[in-house]
Amino acid sequence: MKRRTAILLLLTIMHLTHYSYASSPPFTKWNKTYGGSQPDMAYSVQQTKDNGYVIAGYTSSFGAGSADFWLVKTDSYGNTQWNKTYGGLGRDEAYSVQQTSDGGYILGGSTRSFGMGLSDFWLVRTDSSGELMWNKTYGAPFFDVAYSVQQTSDDGYIVAGSTNSLGSGSEDFWVIKADPNGGMQWNKTYGGLYDEVAYSVQQTNDGGYIVCGYTSSFGSGYEDFWLLKIDSNGSILLNKTYGGENSEYAYLVQQTNDNGYIIAGSTYSLGAGLDVWLVKTDSSGTMQWSKTYGGLLDEEAYAVQQTSDSGYIIVGFADSLNDNRDVWLIKVNSTGNIEWNQTYGGTENDEAYSVQQTSDEGYIIAGTTYSFGAAWDPDFWLIRLSYALKTDLNIDGRVDILDISIAAKAYGSYVGHPRWNEAADVDKNGSINIIDISLVAKDYGKTT
Repeated sequence: MKRRTAILLLLTIMHLTHYSYASSPPFTKWNKTYGGSQPDMAYSVQQTKDNGYVIAGYTSSFGAGSADFWLVKTDSYGNTQWNKTYGGLGRDEAYSVQQTSDGGYILGGSTRSFGMGLSDFWLVRTDSSGELMWNKTYGAPFFDVAYSVQQTSDDGYIVAGSTNSLGSGSEDFWVIKADPNGGMQWNKTYGGLYDEVAYSVQQTNDGGYIVCGYTSSFGSGYEDFWLLKIDSNGSILLNKTYGGENSEYAYLVQQTNDNGYIIAGSTYSLGAGLDVWLVKTDSSGTMQWSKTYGGLLDEEAYAVQQTSDSGYIIVGFADSLNDNRDVWLIKVNSTGNIEWNQTYGGTENDEAYSVQQTSDEGYIIAGTTYSFGAAWDPDFWLIRLSYALKTDLNIDGRVDILDISIAAKAYGSYVGHPRWNEAADVDKNGSINIIDISLVAKDYGKTT
């Protein structure tokens, strides 16, 4: 009876650990702020190979100038393992980070400390400890800003942003392909007589690239979503705009598992006000569906990712749902219908710019908080969400008591029982030792 009870309890915990409840958000496992007495803004996060996290943005609290690139590496609990600043006496801001194939990091953003223009693209390449390996600037006399960087299949890099120095208009898409050492292999501008800004680039399955942002030169409104598919040499394969008579801004694009594309941003033309706008296209860029999400005030999406269930996770901010601006996380199914949504924040304004599904099918969110942290000025804010209840271990190898308590509560048990506090043994595969569970089950008097 004792063994059957233990097995039942173990199966219950395993079920709670691995099942993602489509109709409800995951719980907040932890959240952390990072910063000092001046503004610190986080724009990009990625789970790393060791199940920790890397966050990139800029800091005005630390470093050499008015703002420096800031790279923060944490463990799986969000505890800082190391942090590094990169910059000069001017303003340097990182907007994108990715872990590279060798375990190091590539950061992309803008620099006013180095280069030849008022602002230049800046790539910073580090090793796994954040030590600088090389850095490169790309630009001309005026303003050039990189918003997205990704390592490519040849171990080089693709970078996208905007240029005020080159091209045919006041501001154009600018895409640069660099080799593994940052040497420029080619660069292309795309645009018309007015403003175009590229916020996102990704290598596609065919070795080309998908780029999104907004255009003021083409389309039907003041600004429209602009989607470009280019080949491996930067030549345009498809060119699509999406929008209404007012303004739309696209901030992130991802190729989907059907070889189409998902684009997230905001719209003034559709919905109730400034609303989140999600656009799904086929591989030719033809719109399959679009959805708006929002209320009477302002809502905006800065990031989207296709999830393991072929739905999508979207993050940004919402003004309509509470008394102040909060982080807004929306989970939708494969056709864009909301499964759940959740806000996170305090009494001041809080926004998120990056989201990623984690290895346990939870989520990691990075953004900026005015509600929490070290000062009145904004701090990096990292939020970890999870459905998993048994996967994390403390430094001493014991099961995290918070997770065990939640499992016990879900099983209908009293969470304060001392045996949960023991939670001593974990098998090599990360499972809770069934003997220990049987002891707990015995104390609770559970029967099958």
